Amino acid sequence: MNPEDLLRMIDILHREKDIPKETLFLGLEDAIATAVRKRLGVGEDLVVKISRQSGEIAVEDADGEYEMDLQDLGRIAAQACKQAFLQKVREAERDVLYDEYETRVGSLVNGTVQRFDNDNLVINLGRTEAFLPREERVRGETFAPGDRIRAIVLEVRKDGPRVRIIVSRTHPDLVRRLFELEVPEIADNIIEIKRVVREPGYRTKMAVISADPKIDCIGACVGVRGSRIKAVIDELRGERIDIIRWSDSLEQLVMNGLKPASIQLDNIYANVDNHSVVVVVDEDQQSLAIGKKGQNVRLASRLCGWDIDIKTRDEFETEGFEPGEGSPSAGGASSPAGEAPAEEGDDKSEEPAAAALSRVANAPPSSSG
Repeated sequence: MNPEDLLRMIDILHREKDIPKETLFLGLEDAIATAVRKRLGVGEDLVVKISRQSGEIAVEDADGEYEMDLQDLGRIAAQACKQAFLQKVREAERDVLYDEYETRVGSLVNGTVQRFDNDNLVINLGRTEAFLPREERVRGETFAPGDRIRAIVLEVRKDGPRVRIIVSRTHPDLVRRLFELEVPEIADNIIEIKRVVREPGYRTKMAVISADPKIDCIGACVGVRGSRIKAVIDELRGERIDIIRWSDSLEQLVMNGLKPASIQLDNIYANVDNHSVVVVVDEDQQSLAIGKKGQNVRLASRLCGWDIDIKTRDEFETEGFEPGEGSPSAGGASSPAGEAPAEEGDDKSEEPAAAALSRVANAPPSSSG
């Protein structure tokens, strides 16, 4: 190979595989050096240098420079050189892909369903493939080869000579990223998504807050005639989405989180000791607050970070707790929401429930799907 062809080959590999030219030069130098050592029977001190400008190859060791044509290496040595260089290229390509997708963990990717591999759905991302395992797929969703698909990058790892990319359709961040695409105010940091909790395929609750009091955070996420939220629901194939207003007040957050049930603030009783909340509802609101198979109260509990117990007024009074006394406590005093007792060992005699909530509000979103 003449110097011009060598430089042309390096440039083509650089552009097609996005591998740095210096990495390609170093890999080729190492492969040629290995072949020359075997051909000449010399030690490890022999090195090969390729001029980055002219493409000229120089072979030298401690005794000086060798005058030789690489075509004189012979077929076996040339084949070994080729295999060694291709191995270096594959490793470099793997490292480039790993570095690219490792920084995209938690980001949205678009791909095309390619095939099934046992329980995995193989997705073509263009330059590489990703795997959607059965446990990361939403129950009831079906895909066929050629279908377009969106998913969240969940994990990236090196698997031998390849990069294995695991994606998810059940992660709560999928909903977060879809709303970031549909709602410009979120991308502009005017509206913040505080927390997303999901039961994939069934229901999602998302708490949002606006940094601009003139902008309605819920209305912006819903869009004109529901256009924005409809686009997200269509992508999630009909999954219900409840958008609620975030509040630093535990009582207000619980009330918002239990919608569509109608709850009164003075019927919410928090117990900081066991991190639980008792909510008293009218009988006609009990089923709405609990939801189908407990789904509504379960999601609301995860959204707030507190255990929520729904009781009717009769149940609440039957257990011996009058409104205003506080919720039942299994081993400590109790108080109405907003006047939670201090935790054991705390110097303060009182701690507002909202202050206890702040620890939850600063925690990262749940990823338990």
